[in-house]
Amino acid sequence: MSSAREYVKGVLNYVRECSPGQNEFYQATTEVFESLIPLLEEDRRYKDYSILERIVTPERTIIFRVTWVDDSGKIRSNLGYRVQFNSAIGPYKGGLRFHPTVNLGIVKFLGFEQIFKNSLTGLDIGAGKGGSNFDPKGKSDNEIMAFCQSFMNEMYRHMGETRDIPAGDIGVGPREIGYLYGQYKRLTVRFEGALTGKKTSWGGSQGRIEATGYGSVYFAENILNKYGDEIKGKVCAVSGAGNVAIHTIEKLLKMGAIPVTCSDSKGTIYHKNGIDLNTLKAIKGMERRGSLAEYANIHKGAQYIPLHKYPEGGHAAWSVPCDVAFPSATQNELTLTDAKNLVKNGCILVNEGANMPTTPEAMAYLKSNGVYFGPAKAANAGGVAVSQLEMAQNASMQNWTFAQVDTKLFEIMRNIFNTAYNTSKEFGQEGDLLMGANIAGFRRVADAMIDQGAV
Repeated sequence: MSSAREYVKGVLNYVRECSPGQNEFYQATTEVFESLIPLLEEDRRYKDYSILERIVTPERTIIFRVTWVDDSGKIRSNLGYRVQFNSAIGPYKGGLRFHPTVNLGIVKFLGFEQIFKNSLTGLDIGAGKGGSNFDPKGKSDNEIMAFCQSFMNEMYRHMGETRDIPAGDIGVGPREIGYLYGQYKRLTVRFEGALTGKKTSWGGSQGRIEATGYGSVYFAENILNKYGDEIKGKVCAVSGAGNVAIHTIEKLLKMGAIPVTCSDSKGTIYHKNGIDLNTLKAIKGMERRGSLAEYANIHKGAQYIPLHKYPEGGHAAWSVPCDVAFPSATQNELTLTDAKNLVKNGCILVNEGANMPTTPEAMAYLKSNGVYFGPAKAANAGGVAVSQLEMAQNASMQNWTFAQVDTKLFEIMRNIFNTAYNTSKEFGQEGDLLMGANIAGFRRVADAMIDQGAV
């Protein structure tokens, strides 16, 4: 066993001991650290400066109680989290997720991934992540406002435009960002770029809502172009029906592809002729968030597959013929069963729009069968990239057009692809974008940590 491999094994054992029960966090650290072995063998500085031990430990973890009053007058209580993971290359940057599955392990996994994602953009942003086990579904606007204001009563102490700049994530859209920002402004008496994802009428950026989905498609196009192909004409399977999935579908349609699936927590739509974007937006828009079952009632050529009818161990979105798959919902949604179905049905590329949506077993199967792979920390970096562009506009008191932002996003995604690809080639694994992205993202942050000393 090489010295580098022993070092990685030792640090992963340390992670297990220090973070019991945090399976997603352990999965994320294992994936990154094992792919760093070629770099660690080449450059001993990272071991000598204990970079792995340091980078796997958040600089600060904040856990707090969030109490709020519902419409019936009952006091409710939730947990709030903010993990400020790494500030070696800039202020903490990362979203807030409001969902009943949120816990410390989920937030740490997301924050750890954010380190490398943010680094890959080439922009000066560190990494953080946060959220709460609060569920916005079924809550009134007044209840959501009450929760957001209570959440910000604690969070404002730890954030600011050069300190920590949260954004949205699952369950946190423009409505929630508005309530959070209003309370931040009330408490600090400052109108500054301390949150991103704001509405464009009061400090937001054109293109921010679309950024993650559009960026994901741009990244997939770069992969296909590298091998003499293009997204135009490709049949694409997409999971999810939230912001990322909707705008992935929108950009696919604009680029001449045929997206045929989308899904929510209750079922999947398969529309062989292509998803109708207007219908999807009408059902799943930010103000409504209805059930996809309605889609099949409107489009008779579409099939609605309820959750309980998914193939065992798999997801209906990945059981249909497709050329490209865009997992864009949540972590570990694409299993080994799904990978086998995708390969069987002719899929040539899996491009991750969500955070860590592919299980390790599925990833290995796809690789062994020659399927191209766009890893999440590279493919879904468009959202945080445009968040930083929003920060830049706020700092300079400018407003850029949608076309300007979209052009910058396209260039950023192309640069991320080139960085990951060239790094994979540098270490003798040309085309292994997962390894290339991990090494490139790590190296920039780790070198900054070494430069800054024992902090």
